[in-house]
Amino acid sequence: MKEALEPWFLELPKADLHCHLDGSLRIQTLLALAKEQGIPLESSSPEELKRRLKLGMPCENLTDYLRVFSTTVSVLQDAASLERVAFELAEDAHQENIAYLEVRYSPALHTEKGMRLNEAVEAVLLGLGRAKQTYGIAFGVVVCTLRHFPLKTSMELAEVASRFLGKGVVAFDLAGGEAPFPGAPHKLAFERALQLGLSITVHAGEAAGADSVREALHMLKAQRLGHGVRLVEDAALEEEVLKRRIPLECCPTSNVQTAAVADMQKHPLKHFIRQGMCATLNTDNRLVSDTTLSREYARAYFEMGMSLPELCVVARNGFEAAFMEEASKKQMLARVDERLARMST
Repeated sequence: MKEALEPWFLELPKADLHCHLDGSLRIQTLLALAKEQGIPLESSSPEELKRRLKLGMPCENLTDYLRVFSTTVSVLQDAASLERVAFELAEDAHQENIAYLEVRYSPALHTEKGMRLNEAVEAVLLGLGRAKQTYGIAFGVVVCTLRHFPLKTSMELAEVASRFLGKGVVAFDLAGGEAPFPGAPHKLAFERALQLGLSITVHAGEAAGADSVREALHMLKAQRLGHGVRLVEDAALEEEVLKRRIPLECCPTSNVQTAAVADMQKHPLKHFIRQGMCATLNTDNRLVSDTTLSREYARAYFEMGMSLPELCVVARNGFEAAFMEEASKKQMLARVDERLARMST
């Protein structure tokens, strides 16, 4: 049964709305870039490096999960490397029938060797643009600030993101460890991002509880929620998210790996869908979580007990929730609806 359904998950038209560039390198590319740049890694063997970095393995918490990024970010300090990994990420997405990909990262993490913020954005847009020309995959870029950054840096990132609005950048995000770093210190940056025309998504309800979701919605004016799995801790807030149809960017493998949920069976994605919420399915970090979007759909079916029609709803939600220009979204949804109808018969 599992093998028979694998082509279905692969062929399902998909959107990945929550995918971190610096957590989604190919392991071979990480090794190659490190060798080119003279950066020592814990092993030169792909399998041994995966084991040493605990890729795809359970972590103690989100902080433990995030420690891998010091390794991946170290090889992404020049424009050529950023362009390469952006292209390869979109290429990998295309190969599993992802029609729309939103790539997020913080340009501020890529300036250690002198690259400017705008150059870090241009490089990623160039790589994704090449992939679009080659494969036809549509994309958007979400610029992140991080919770531990000072307000000044968040303001600078919002301004930089706005310069590329309409050129590939679509939104502004707050990422990083939630528990020790509330979002309130970044309030002015998110107000500025909204003024500049950027859409807003915020990591919340992952390492911190439902209060972080409330803060994201009410203080930072989030239009989508990154993860949001701990929303189930507050029934009134869950009802608000339902009524306002705020999309949830669920990343089950990552959520289990970071201990945001205990296991796949306890993940609330199925609950969200059966409540009628706009929940979506995403990879978060293809390398760090050792996953693909097709694998996330397979796990939702085999481990969460979701039905194929429910997964079609999840897939459509991904396109409905995309930070995409409305006319383009309408055209894409029409194609997706036609494909989903054929797959449902």
